[in-house]
Amino acid sequence: MTRVLVVDDEPQILRALQINLRARHYEVLTAATGAEALATAAAHNPDLVILDLGLPDLDGVEVIRGLRGWSTAPIVILSGRTDSADKVDALDAGADDYLTKPFGVDELLARLRAVSRRATPADDNPIVTFGPTTVDLFARRVTVAHGAADIEVRLTPTEWHLIEVMLRHPGKLLS
Repeated sequence: MTRVLVVDDEPQILRALQINLRARHYEVLTAATGAEALATAAAHNPDLVILDLGLPDLDGVEVIRGLRGWSTAPIVILSGRTDSADKVDALDAGADDYLTKPFGVDELLARLRAVSRRATPADDNPIVTFGPTTVDLFARRVTVAHGAADIEVRLTPTEWHLIEVMLRHPGKLLS
């Protein structure tokens, strides 16, 4: 099931998108602020993000930059801003598509399907081994070889996120 994070400060839009996406078998996470969006994305690693630019605490472009620091999930902007400068800023910051409000649900769904098709797989080899430790990014498991048996290491969501980001961006400085 595809996990979608919907970020909008309008409760009616959050509710409408949640109902429509769930009816089409998407797992839906919601956030009403930029800070909540970044925290939710870090904790749940969405497959897609639908983002409004006009948020109460952060500008949507800042949220895009925050997500792009560690995530390759496609970002579709759903905003009332129609000025071409806003569209250019969002796309240059890392958004994959831009749709203005008011919008049709069918068009939004088509755009979600399109960006999903274009999305590159996060990693061709999701298993990384170093020394006795093996990290399976696909299964989200860390094991350590101990004699003839493997011991599974339990990680908190934050610990898992840190390991995953570092392994997906080897040799890069991360904040």
